[in-house]
Amino acid sequence: MDLKDLPVTQRVNALVKALDGAKRTNEALARCGDGEAMLDVLLNASSRLGLGLTRWELENTPPIRDWIWWKNKEAPLTIGDSKPRYQQDGGQGKPTKEGSTDDEPRRRFLGLF
Repeated sequence: MDLKDLPVTQRVNALVKALDGAKRTNEALARCGDGEAMLDVLLNASSRLGLGLTRWELENTPPIRDWIWWKNKEAPLTIGDSKPRYQQDGGQGKPTKEGSTDDEPRRRFLGLF
């Protein structure tokens, strides 16, 4: 079976497993200054393993996506609100009410399940 025929998530998982214990590759990833440099190293590793992953697939598939966000210091969550970052920036994907303000108090649930 050709590895390129597997779904993207399985190919990314195979890459992650191959990186476990790969000293030189992990050192190269640690030396990267940003996410773009990490993608270059990961693309090289993917091609050596015959996984055929593209830059876009690596950039948008967890856990590699999260590693890149972390390297770029763009965490997907903010500790205070626990909202995904994309929802904080401009309220994308969330319909707004006419005349509502962002200063409305938040409801808190204090019960136990």
